This record gives sequence, structure tokens and C-alpha cells, in this order.
Amino acid sequence: MTDKPQFVGKKVKLGELCEICSGGTPKRSVAEYWKDGTIPWVKIGDMSEKYVSSTEERITDAGFNNSSVKMLEPGTLLYSIFASIGAVSILKIPATTNQAIAGLKIKDDSLDRDFLYHYLKSRESISKSSGRGAAQNNINLTILRNMQVTLPSIEIQRSIVRNLEMISNQVTIAESHLMDLDALVKSRFVEIFGDFACYETKPLIKCVDCIEAGKSPKCLAFSRKMAEPGVLKLSAISSGVYCENENKALPRSVSLTIDKVVHANDILLSRKNTPELVGRSVLVKHTDGNIMFPDIIFRMHPLPPINAMYLSYLLAGPLLHSIQSLAHGSAKSMSNIPKSELAKLSIPIPALNLQNEFANFVSQVDKSRFGGMLHLLNSLSGIMHASFFSVADTD
Repeated sequence: MTDKPQFVGKKVKLGELCEICSGGTPKRSVAEYWKDGTIPWVKIGDMSEKYVSSTEERITDAGFNNSSVKMLEPGTLLYSIFASIGAVSILKIPATTNQAIAGLKIKDDSLDRDFLYHYLKSRESISKSSGRGAAQNNINLTILRNMQVTLPSIEIQRSIVRNLEMISNQVTIAESHLMDLDALVKSRFVEIFGDFACYETKPLIKCVDCIEAGKSPKCLAFSRKMAEPGVLKLSAISSGVYCENENKALPRSVSLTIDKVVHANDILLSRKNTPELVGRSVLVKHTDGNIMFPDIIFRMHPLPPINAMYLSYLLAGPLLHSIQSLAHGSAKSMSNIPKSELAKLSIPIPALNLQNEFANFVSQVDKSRFGGMLHLLNSLSGIMHASFFSVADTD
């Protein structure tokens, strides 16, 4: 690093602040490059948290010496530049990466590492809009090196980081509470129903009134105000908690399609999404009204003797993997669940009194409070990122 900060108050290219390089992949066909490897090799899938302290795969010395991989030291920021553009992490260990990840080593005291981490997180949507390629989005190192950031003083950078980390910690706490509640409900589900092999089963289509897709008219770029007409976004159901404020407003020239309006006790299921989120579902417990579900979401209502809470939990939990296995599409595209395949899904039918017992328990373990808090915190984090980093721009 330089002895004296020189960029404070200026708009600076990342290439002037960091040494930036990409990684590589040893040949998969050469076993000696991989078998019993000891050198951590980072993929985008390893970057799910802020810090990377372990990797799924490791390479050997031979793999390192016969490929374009580079050894990165702890503290290096990792930034994905292919496929899932904009994923950001910080290395806690010496490691190599594949070619889809750039390593950024800060070389100037004007820049705080955690400030750069949050800056890069805030640029995700812009990075994606700069992506090139039809089958797979990507940006090259030149684009990354030319990305610009306006640097406040190091003291202000650290103050910004403290505020963002405070929100991040609260998000972690809310997520932890939700995980604890999920574990409690899962345990009670097993206690009540035991082995599903002893129950009669029916195809899903025989358990619900219908499986219908919504409608997706052209919407405005912003959310509706209050209970004005709107259309749900996929993010309204992808977390497992119904978040009605995840929506887009309808233009005044477009009317609501009445039979596609969301109602309490609707079960909504994502029929088209990324492979990890397709098939996610929620039970709508309350709605402010005047909001439609889009054509990439299925809606259904259970028929007697099926309890809505029981069926909703079954679809969202024990049967989720089976539902996702019905999806068509590759990791590079949106996955789609055909209605005809979902209709055949086998649903176990326990006695109604057992279903009601489970539903009563779930109603007491209400996740909506923490789910709403989590959504609010994530929204606040987004607003703060946009506010703190709005002065940074790319040329």
C-alpha cells in the first residue's frame, strides 16, 4: 500500500486502487490435478457468505503449476464476473479461484476493505446491466478495472461500514429466528404425522379446486402505493413468507383482472424461477386487496378434507425437492414447472383431526413477524446502500 492516501474526495477507478486478476480451472480430465488436492479452489457456490473460509473443492500442486490459477492471500476481495455477476466475498484463507471470479487486492490506504465490499454489493444491478453474452452474463476485467468509486475520507468510509454492518447483523438475527421456528415446526410435523407411508395418497389435482396461473400485464417500474392496484413479484413468495409489498404498480390504463386477484387462504407457488427458487410456495394469511398474481405463479385452494395450512407446509417443506425435480431448464436459464406434472404430485392424506392439530400449532408459531422484520431490514439495507453509494458511478 502507499504510505500516504492520495485519492480522498476523488472519483477513482478500481484498477488504480486494487490489483485485479482472475483465476482458472485445471483440466478436469487430469486426475492428478484434483485427487487428494490441498489447495483451496473457490467457485461462485462457495461465496454464499461475506467470508470464504473453506471450499468444496481443492486442487493439487500439479494442478496449480499447470493452469492459470493464482494464489490469493487472506483479505483479498472476490467478485464474480461470469454467470452470477456481482457476488462478493472476502477470503479468510489463502486460496485460488476459477475464471468466473476476480480477486481484488487493495493497494492504497485511501480505501477501507469493508467499504469496498459494500460498494461492490451495491453495484450488483449495474454490473449485471454491463454484462455481455446471451447464454451467460459476464463482464471482463477491463470493465471491472474501469468501475469508479468516489472515496470519502477513511473515517467516513468506516462510519458507513458500521451502519451497514449494524443492519446486516440484525438481518442475521432475524434469519436465525426464522430458522429456529422452521426447525420447531418441522419437528412437530414429524411428531404428529410420523411415516407418510401409512396414509392414503391422491394426486395434487384431486386435492385442490384447480391449479391456475396468474396474469402479467405490463407494470410500472415502482411499487404500488397503499392498496392501489398492483401485481406481485416473485420475491413476494420466494422467502417462504408472503410479502405483499413486493409488487409492481399497475398503470391507470390497465384494470385488475378480477379472477386473478389474491385472496386470503390462497396457496401460491412459483412455477418459473431460478433452479434454487422454483417451486417455492406460501399460504396467504392476509391481503390488503387489489393485487394480482403473475403468470409465473400458480394458485390453488385445497378441497375437503385437506387443511390449507397442512397442504401449504407439505408443499413448502417435505415435498419441495420433489416439486423442484419436476422443473425443466438448465442452470443457465429459468426453470419451469409444467402444470401437468405438478398436477400428478402425490399428496398423503392424514386424518383431518391430525391436520387441524398441526395447523393450530403453526398458527401459534407465527413466522410472519420475523419474516416481515427480515423484509423490512433488507429493504432498509438496500436504501442505505443506494444512499451511501449513489455518488459512485461507472464510465
